[in-house]
Amino acid sequence: MKSKLPVVVISIFVAYLAFVAVIMVSYDPSPDEMDWEDRQAYNKAMLNEVAIGQSITEIKSLFGKADFTEAKISNEQNIEVLFYRTHHRTSDGETSKEECTPLLFKQGKLIAWGEDTYHQYLASPIDS
Repeated sequence: MKSKLPVVVISIFVAYLAFVAVIMVSYDPSPDEMDWEDRQAYNKAMLNEVAIGQSITEIKSLFGKADFTEAKISNEQNIEVLFYRTHHRTSDGETSKEECTPLLFKQGKLIAWGEDTYHQYLASPIDS
C-alpha cells in the first residue's frame, strides 16, 4: 500500500507557493512600509503627480509620513514645509534634509516644491 504522505506534502507546498504568489502580486506597500531605497524612488516618481493647490492631506496620503517637517505662522498665515527623501548623498544610515525635496504649504495648500524654492523661502519668507 502506497503512502499518501508525499502527495499531501507536495499539495501543501504547492498551496503555499500559490498563496505567496498571490500576496506578492497583490500586495502594494504604503510609502511608510517601504525600505529607504524604494521609498526614495517612489517619492521621486510621485513628485511628477503633485500640483499647486493640492491639500496637505492629499500630499500626506500620496507620500506617507514626511521625513522632516517645519512650520510657522507668518502674517497670520500657516506656513508648513514637508521634506520627503528623493535622492542619496552619503551612506551614513541617516536621512538628512539635504537628501529630501521640500514641499511648501500655505494655509494647508501646496504653493511650491523644490530646493530652489525652499532657499527662496528661507531668504524671503512667503508672507502674502
